[in-house]
Amino acid sequence: MNHFFAHLFRLRYIQRWPLMRSAVPEDDAQHTFQVAVLTHALCVIARDVFGKDLSDGDIGRAITLALFHDVEEVITGDIAAPVKHHDPAIREAMRAVEIRAAERLIEMVPENLRPVYQPLVGQPARADELMRWVKAADTLDSLLKCRLELALGNREFAVAARQIEEKVAQLNMPEVDYFLENFGASFERTLDELQQ
Repeated sequence: MNHFFAHLFRLRYIQRWPLMRSAVPEDDAQHTFQVAVLTHALCVIARDVFGKDLSDGDIGRAITLALFHDVEEVITGDIAAPVKHHDPAIREAMRAVEIRAAERLIEMVPENLRPVYQPLVGQPARADELMRWVKAADTLDSLLKCRLELALGNREFAVAARQIEEKVAQLNMPEVDYFLENFGASFERTLDELQQ
């Protein structure tokens, strides 16, 4: 019996933002779906609006990378950024833990399927040039989460929102700016406001 996919499906039990009080709780499975959708959107905008060289195959590959971008967290949990990035020693230790978690997951994959899944988990995936859109989508999803929480009156996310806005600006990706300009404000609206 193989437990690889059962582990992946446990992303739904990993709560995000563990140090924050959320008005809308979020798990890693929800986040993964959102990052995959945002990755698709950013790639399409990059190609169709800004003329970047991305084929349909590239976009598909980027979405696949997005689907696997946090799978190590089924073993490590979601370590909060203030903890993970507190100092270089902690960051290095966490990196080692994440690498080992990825290795453990890949060890679960049957030998004949490893060539398919190994490039999607851990270090090989992070080296893929298409990860720039996945990382941008991951950051964008965090910003949208912060804005939603603030729109709901949850000041708990005020500092995180400012920090992530700075991170988004540093991405220097016009497709992210385009997304925020054209779609970003909708994420702060209620259902009734969206339907008007």
